[in-house]
Amino acid sequence: MPSPKSAAFPSATQAVLLFVALFLVELVIGAALRDANGWLDLSSMQIGVLAAVLGNGCVFAVLMHSQKLTYRELFHQSRASAGATLMLVVPPALLLVPALLLTITSALNLMMRILPPSAWEEAMFSRMADGSVAAVLAVCVMAPLLEEMLFRGIVLRGFLQRYPRWQAIFMSALLFGAAHMNIYQFVVGLVMGTVLGWLYERTRSLIPCIALHAAYNTTTLLLADWLDAASPSRLLWIALLALAAAAFGTLVLRAMLVPRAARGGSSA
Repeated sequence: MPSPKSAAFPSATQAVLLFVALFLVELVIGAALRDANGWLDLSSMQIGVLAAVLGNGCVFAVLMHSQKLTYRELFHQSRASAGATLMLVVPPALLLVPALLLTITSALNLMMRILPPSAWEEAMFSRMADGSVAAVLAVCVMAPLLEEMLFRGIVLRGFLQRYPRWQAIFMSALLFGAAHMNIYQFVVGLVMGTVLGWLYERTRSLIPCIALHAAYNTTTLLLADWLDAASPSRLLWIALLALAAAAFGTLVLRAMLVPRAARGGSSA
């Protein structure tokens, strides 16, 4: 009889198959919506958002039923109250956003000089940042909510029951990056997935993960072009302020979430 640890869902293989299943469901729903678009009159971005919502809804309905998991357990499994997590953990977590944005944007700019994006990738990035209601909804609301439910709420939850802590976090971050299916967003997903994975592992709550993810995506949408046009001296001041905010946020999170034994050098 398998032990509870080995029976935890999903394993690494099951997580990959779960992502493939979600991709196929969204593909089928998207194709059906495009076929029906003569009377729906939706833009391509609106079809993408609707396909993602319906596809995730179908997959989550099956997952939640099969795992006998409630949405309360999915979103907040912590012993601390949801209100306390929102008030105490979310503010210092949001202080990490400016430094994450600057670091990831700099890395992406360097990558794009070395490996310019294809025409298809440029068109996709343009659609995501076109300022339409559908694009804003997809990037700032639906992606943070649905991706955190899947990659932290389902995948990382299961990985933490099967694998050592940092192995579980890193594997879930790799899968999160790979799910975006291009090298640029893979880098974003790997970095953000690691930060979000640590935050989830420490809090066992999706509340700070969704807040950080949404804040990062929104800030990227609003400020990426402005940062590209900023002067070097202004960028230096912004970088110093971002590092100071991130350092303060990290210290507060570490004080709240990391046991004293772990801070002293023992494994957590």
